[in-house]
Amino acid sequence: MTDKLKLDWSPEQIAGWLKVEYPSDPSRHVSHETIYRTLYIRPRGVVEKSLTKRLRTRRTMRRSRNSTTAGQGRGRIIDAVPISERPREVETRMTPGHWEGDLIAGSGNSHIATLVERHSRLTILVKVAGKDTVSVVGALARKLRSLPAELKRSITWDRGMEMAGHASLTKKTGIPVYFCDPNSPWQRGSNENTNRLLRQYFPKGISLAGYSQKELNKYAGRLNRRPRKTLGFRSPADAVALIG
Repeated sequence: MTDKLKLDWSPEQIAGWLKVEYPSDPSRHVSHETIYRTLYIRPRGVVEKSLTKRLRTRRTMRRSRNSTTAGQGRGRIIDAVPISERPREVETRMTPGHWEGDLIAGSGNSHIATLVERHSRLTILVKVAGKDTVSVVGALARKLRSLPAELKRSITWDRGMEMAGHASLTKKTGIPVYFCDPNSPWQRGSNENTNRLLRQYFPKGISLAGYSQKELNKYAGRLNRRPRKTLGFRSPADAVALIG
């Protein structure tokens, strides 16, 4: 990609050329917006200086054409990458390492972060000290860093402000974060379904603050050992064991 930029190709030209050059290999296709994003160092979005002069706009900052600065301090997630920019392989569920995430809530403003891997339906539960983005992103980063590389490809989250620090999560783990469209929980349906299953262990109206990470691991393990019809009655744990 950098070779083409040095030839003064625009990201749009590179994206179009890839589709023509590799018509039967979607894994090589990429949108021009994704190319722009790879040129910027998160979290500030500052483009690498050696490549700045290759971009026709000469901009040192990048925003999506659909983004706006209006209201960013009042509930907007800055530089949120929409689900429409997510790699096509995520939709097929054939490639492991793509996660869906959310929080489940308890009384007293208590929460647990939940992650579900789309290929295997493996569930990870993460204890969080609060719903603020520093607490959530910090706890997720500590948990995700321990995963093998083949299970660290992407995360899809809703528009909750607990993921406002998504750039920090990507920087700490190497995992890009994609955001669902507003009011579209079905776009992370595996996570929604799993959160309903988790209410067997964490019914609504109880505080979630008292659960230790060890206890959360135990409940996640119970769920991960259940056979699933969608997996041919293998369990998520079995499916993960087959990866690689």
